[in-house]
Amino acid sequence: FDPEAAVKELGATALLTFREGSEKSLSNGQTYEDLPLIISGSDVEKASAVYQLKSGNSKEYEYMVSLKLKDSGKEKFAEATKKLASSKGYISTYMDDKCISTATVKEEISGGEATISGNFTADEAKALADQINGGALPFKLETSSFSTISPTLGTGARDAMAIAGVIAFVLIMIFMIALYRLPGVVAVIGLIGQVAGTFCAITGFFPFSNSFTLTIPGIAGIILAVGMGVDANVITGERIKEEINSGKTIDTAIATGYKRAFSAVFDGNITMIIVAIILMGAFGTPDSLASTILKPVFFMFGASTEGTIYSFGYTLMVGVILNFLFGILATRLMTMSLSRFKIFRNPALYGGKSAKKRAAEKAAATEGGASK
Repeated sequence: FDPEAAVKELGATALLTFREGSEKSLSNGQTYEDLPLIISGSDVEKASAVYQLKSGNSKEYEYMVSLKLKDSGKEKFAEATKKLASSKGYISTYMDDKCISTATVKEEISGGEATISGNFTADEAKALADQINGGALPFKLETSSFSTISPTLGTGARDAMAIAGVIAFVLIMIFMIALYRLPGVVAVIGLIGQVAGTFCAITGFFPFSNSFTLTIPGIAGIILAVGMGVDANVITGERIKEEINSGKTIDTAIATGYKRAFSAVFDGNITMIIVAIILMGAFGTPDSLASTILKPVFFMFGASTEGTIYSFGYTLMVGVILNFLFGILATRLMTMSLSRFKIFRNPALYGGKSAKKRAAEKAAATEGGASK
């Protein structure tokens, strides 16, 4: 497999044009663009490779490219062939700036079909048809960068990272629920929503986001963002536990715990968003939003479009933003809503100590101090 040849073939969109006259009719200094244009690739509906027996030889085939024209192309081609048939004129077929065939027009062609012949082999005719079908686009493809990875290595690494991510997520669920009880359950729900939202952004489910291929660094970005979400919920869970153990009511402990945890969580998430934007600006495509914003900073480094690093920055940024929604806002609303039910009013469900246990510990501490 030659990646450079594959990229070159993809970029060769084959700008097809049919023009009046031949190269011999060009004067000094003139180019093929000076020949009157009849139709172009945008007038071609479909191109396909065909073959037929060569005239005078029943054993050899000649390969050609058959063109089916759109309605706009039919009219223009019929008018041109009608005009040229009266003077036995020529029609030249150009692929980009190369003349691949010149034919004498003997009669009007009004059926909306044309053929290109040029001593093609079977592979050359098929390749030309594919290029013409791709060349109907009104622009040329330009490669900014490309990289290769072994299919075996890529599949193995992707599967291994995906399995590791699932195992880590299950262990995190067990840890959060065992340590923080009800807030831990709510945190797990928030993390599931965060991961689901990230995949929605990657697949283009949201109307404001474009889909792109998930790479190994992209998976790493998702895992790191989940880590940030876990960190936010751990800080919040600890704050709630501290407030309950200090004697606060359940409602007050939840409200105060989230309020105390917010500044630390906010600072950490904002820092990660800044890092993600810088990565997207430094390693994103030149026309991306992050690259445009940071162009005054990175102009001296030239264009860098390593898509794998951009994927890492993108998934990290999306995950952290969703952490704000699910890890801070949604979990707070869910925890406060659940705490209103009588069954969830037990401090032990929040990792705290019951009022009786706190009173007993306080009494024991008082007796110990008095005995001294």
